[in-house]
Amino acid sequence: ALVSNRGEASGVVIARELLRRYRQVDPKARLDFLHFLARTMQPDPAMVAAAARAFLSGENTGSMVALQRAVESPRLEFFRRLNLAPGATAQIVAMRRDLLNARDPALRVVDSDLQHLLASWFNRGFLVLRRIDWQTPATILDKIIAYEAVHEIQGWDDLRRRLDPADRRCFAYFHPSLVDEPLIFVEVALTEDIPESIGSVLKEAPKDADEEEKPTTAVFYSISNCQEGLRGISFGNFLIKQVVEDLVKEQPSLKTFVTLSPVPNFAAWVRKALTEPASAELVSNAERARLDILSDPHWTESSRVSEALKPVLLRLAAHYFLVAKSTDGRPLDPVARFHLGNGARLERINWLGDTSAKGLLEAHGLMVNYRYEIRDIEKNHEAYANDGTVAASRQV
Repeated sequence: ALVSNRGEASGVVIARELLRRYRQVDPKARLDFLHFLARTMQPDPAMVAAAARAFLSGENTGSMVALQRAVESPRLEFFRRLNLAPGATAQIVAMRRDLLNARDPALRVVDSDLQHLLASWFNRGFLVLRRIDWQTPATILDKIIAYEAVHEIQGWDDLRRRLDPADRRCFAYFHPSLVDEPLIFVEVALTEDIPESIGSVLKEAPKDADEEEKPTTAVFYSISNCQEGLRGISFGNFLIKQVVEDLVKEQPSLKTFVTLSPVPNFAAWVRKALTEPASAELVSNAERARLDILSDPHWTESSRVSEALKPVLLRLAAHYFLVAKSTDGRPLDPVARFHLGNGARLERINWLGDTSAKGLLEAHGLMVNYRYEIRDIEKNHEAYANDGTVAASRQV
């Protein structure tokens, strides 16, 4: 009824009822409904063929428009009409979360349509940047705690330490259709130099606004996407660039913009790399024996062990970032792909930058700084996009 002519007249009522029923049924029934959309809402092959023939023959000037209409998935119009209901955008985002969690190849056509629509609905022009501080409503602050995906926030006191001091900032993107629901947020520390460890950022004594020392460095130490249903729709590149612009206006003393980023796949890559024949070129037998100690979660407590591992792991990390590539010719690390794609430079690999249980498990304690040099961003982005070139400092 929604996609019929009758649906145009009573679309709001039908859309609201569809969404209500979808919310009420169990996960299996929801999956059945998504499969129904995948099976039934396909372009008509006969209409596509006829429109294609007309376009290729050049019969009339409107043949291109007719072909575009013929090949468009009917699901696009279905979701557009479903979005007529009040609050529907948030529910459609949740529907895509169900779809992604299903991990069903048969549903890829539905996901492709939804991603296409959501990318336009959540276009940068519709997003609103808001600063999150200790005066922000508690409903939003509670979500910041829940959505933090990089460095867990240990309750309200920890949150206040990240928001309230004069040398801390937090910014988030919001969309008018998702009231009080952040899409993505970034936490920033204003410092006098580039930090080597997350502990120095999270535990650093806060500075007063009237202190004479002016910060010269803005450190983006945590970026968290909040809406699982918007996976694959990038906001982070816009967020960082806009935050840099706002910070420069607010703090003219800021000259350096860097991240302090995790390396989430490094430990897994090391384990896999050491099983391959080519690993003999990366590490000697003696070094390989040293790496066995990494299975002990307490290895960082021994300075002797730590110093023995440092040159080996740093060399492996440099290889991981600069040489190891995925099948598309890009770096294996997802965080690296994000920042390098934005035009940043791999500035420094930090030894024992994160000695938390998560940091040791995922990256053997390593963290990295990506540097956003305003004059080089476009050049770095073009080199990475066109040739997969990783911009890196001489030190790396």
